Amino acid sequence: MNRREWLTRTANGFGGLALAAMMADEARATRDLDRPKDPLSVRPPHFAPKAKQVIFLYMDGGPSQMDTFDPKPRLTKEHWQPIPMETPTTVFNITNKVCASPFEFKQYGQSGAWVSELFPNVATCVDDLCIIRSMVANHSEHTAANYFMHTGSGFQGRPSMGSWVTYGLGSECKDLPGFVVLDSGLIPPGGMDCFGAGFLPASYQGTLFRRGKHPIADLQPREESTELQRAKLDLLGKLNAGVLDRFGKESGIEATISNYELAARMQTATPDLLDIASETEATRNLYGVDEPETAEFGRQCLLARRMIERGVRFIELLTPRLERKDRWDQHSRLEEGHRDNARATDKPIAGLLKDLKSRGLLDETLVLWGGEFGRTPTAQTKRTEYHESVGRDHNPFGFTMWMAGGGVKPGIRYGATDEYGYFAVENKVHLHDLHATMMHLLGVDHKQLTYRFSGRDMRLTDVHGEIVHDILA
Repeated sequence: MNRREWLTRTANGFGGLALAAMMADEARATRDLDRPKDPLSVRPPHFAPKAKQVIFLYMDGGPSQMDTFDPKPRLTKEHWQPIPMETPTTVFNITNKVCASPFEFKQYGQSGAWVSELFPNVATCVDDLCIIRSMVANHSEHTAANYFMHTGSGFQGRPSMGSWVTYGLGSECKDLPGFVVLDSGLIPPGGMDCFGAGFLPASYQGTLFRRGKHPIADLQPREESTELQRAKLDLLGKLNAGVLDRFGKESGIEATISNYELAARMQTATPDLLDIASETEATRNLYGVDEPETAEFGRQCLLARRMIERGVRFIELLTPRLERKDRWDQHSRLEEGHRDNARATDKPIAGLLKDLKSRGLLDETLVLWGGEFGRTPTAQTKRTEYHESVGRDHNPFGFTMWMAGGGVKPGIRYGATDEYGYFAVENKVHLHDLHATMMHLLGVDHKQLTYRFSGRDMRLTDVHGEIVHDILA
């Protein structure tokens, strides 16, 4: 075959490749044009969902798996002996001495799940939990690990999972953002980029609700008269519409107008949302909103339930700030630090689960609990003997998270770590798998929800992620 014959025979093939690429671009452009003017309008899922909304209880800092939901008796038997395995370098890794958990474990519920004394209230809900003991992540440093947990990438600037969810599905709430972050006082390392929209349109980024009377910056009406405020907003709408006529729909002005309109509606909806005086005394007691130790996080959990009732799509709660205490990042004084953090969150979390269930909302709400990684079974200390100042280092090689509601199997434990709790050894669940499973429960094919950026179709799970079918109800 000479060159001319080869070119003749293969021309159709090359042409077919070019045609396929052109058709794909045209189809993508058609999808973008078909997106509604309101970026948060409800859009249909790829298939019937089990969950409609998500609440992410983010335990910033990294709770210790062997001190919470994954007991390891061997740590007690070999307390303060050298661990008989090769261990990886994490962040500090000061000693190789095995450290027993200072907390007692008991079995609870019909499922017989083991829970430490740190969570006496959550322990009463274990038959609703799917406890995953074999989580694996890629990073052992807080900032990169926070980005990875939230965005599926250890680098800054990628869209948060809350942004992907609202981009794919929109929100059923017209008066509040689709993706809300409830700040209890601590922004995780990595800052607001953990909740950013990255290369997605800005409408999908998380909106931070801070503590206090005015949780959203610059949202307070500037006019004493409601009529004057409304007149100014109407005038602004007319001016924006005129600019839109001149510059066209492709200018991004439609999204700006939509954001202004949402902000105006939020001025009315937010005060009603934050007013929990209408809640019964029994409900307030359930969340612990009137108790000093649980008041802050209890209020946030109660607000999360109220947002679920209003149709907000994705809600993330941040670890509360404790006076003179760190988040769940106990490199020293682990017993004291974990007790304080658990005491502030245990009752509110249990209250949230029970309240959602009693109102028939848990079945359609996916609740997720966990941090960016776990902690080592070896001690972090410079002492040669055991002391109360002992802590644990970061451990992304095997840690625990749990899910509840939203289509996951209740009352099960999935996966396992080794006898020391260092490495996941059975049914490993990578964070990409967790993201893929979450999207599946929401009725979204994680491989199909993409956005064209930097020359390729980007997605939350990148080129990874497998659905964990074994935990689906």
